[in-house]
Amino acid sequence: MHVQKHPLSGPHSSTAFELTSFHFGTPGAGKKVYIQASLHADEVPGMLVAQFLRQRLAALEAAGQVAGEVILVPAANPIGLAQAIHGAAFGRFDLTTGVNFNRNYKHVFEDLKKSLDGLLGPDADANVRLIRAHARASIAEWRPSTDADTLKKALMTMAVDADIVLDLHCDNEAVMHIYAGTPLAAAIAPLSALMGAHALLLAYQAGGEPFDEACSRLWWDLERHFEGKYPIPPACLSTTVELRGEMEVSYQLAEKDAAGLLRFLVLSGVLLDDGSGAGAAAIAAAPLPVPLCEATPLEGVEPLYAPHAGVLVYTRDLGERVAPGDAIADLIDPVSGETTVVRAGVAGVFFARSAHRHVLRGMNIGKVAGAQAYRAGDLLSQ
Repeated sequence: MHVQKHPLSGPHSSTAFELTSFHFGTPGAGKKVYIQASLHADEVPGMLVAQFLRQRLAALEAAGQVAGEVILVPAANPIGLAQAIHGAAFGRFDLTTGVNFNRNYKHVFEDLKKSLDGLLGPDADANVRLIRAHARASIAEWRPSTDADTLKKALMTMAVDADIVLDLHCDNEAVMHIYAGTPLAAAIAPLSALMGAHALLLAYQAGGEPFDEACSRLWWDLERHFEGKYPIPPACLSTTVELRGEMEVSYQLAEKDAAGLLRFLVLSGVLLDDGSGAGAAAIAAAPLPVPLCEATPLEGVEPLYAPHAGVLVYTRDLGERVAPGDAIADLIDPVSGETTVVRAGVAGVFFARSAHRHVLRGMNIGKVAGAQAYRAGDLLSQ
């Protein structure tokens, strides 16, 4: 293992932010994997999972069990980690710009559709190598004007040419769920089963240019742009893994989640063992856990909003399947005592909700993963 430091702050800055990455294996020896935790810095579960990953990966590397390259960034947002408002951590938005730390990543497709013109050919592997080289060059040309954009460039520099990108997040209160690009449905299914995901949400474009999509969407955008004339596979399996809710921070869960991620890397050919000593052949032969869900479109997720201010009392548990019209929560006006029942509008899995128990009108208080697409535009919550 070797450690790299990435300075983020500009000259004459009153602060000095630095990003740290841990590198295992040998670059170019096999597949490249990039894993980061807590891009929204107040989402803590991923940082604890990363501690187990670092220990296991260091041991596996020492035993010669890393067949490719793995980059681990256990705290992907040092800027957000330094932010607090009145004693409460605040790592979702950059306080300097107001921009979500998981939005506005450079979509290199816009550069690549020009720079690759006339260079692609009939060899898919050669095309993948060429596209990755041009993607690295596009990120290298990015000229950030803020510390937050410098952070985004540093993360993209490490990830844009990876075979696998695992972005570890969590929701406010939630069961395990996963976001990925629609062309990655088959490749991401084993990870969904291993992690025990209750929802696997797919979209060609979620909106807002989040990190995982900045790494993966360039591949199918290029394939569409060149109209299928050249073989361009979806060569980056990039996904956002939502590790339940913000308060789900325990050694037991973190060790379990790390084990699932490592087993997935064995199945992907990056590791020769997951730390159990079973070996790649035995791990590959072992049956996957029974999936808890089928993939559904992100366009089918129904956000539930508070119709007025009040005390929020949930009447359904996370992970339950609901039908249209089923009650999800009661919203009680504390002065008048009037109660409004919030109901699901679609059939699906109730997979995420608010941690707040007094809410204001218009606040997002839940999400139901439906099987039928009905939304368009920006599909992610802010």
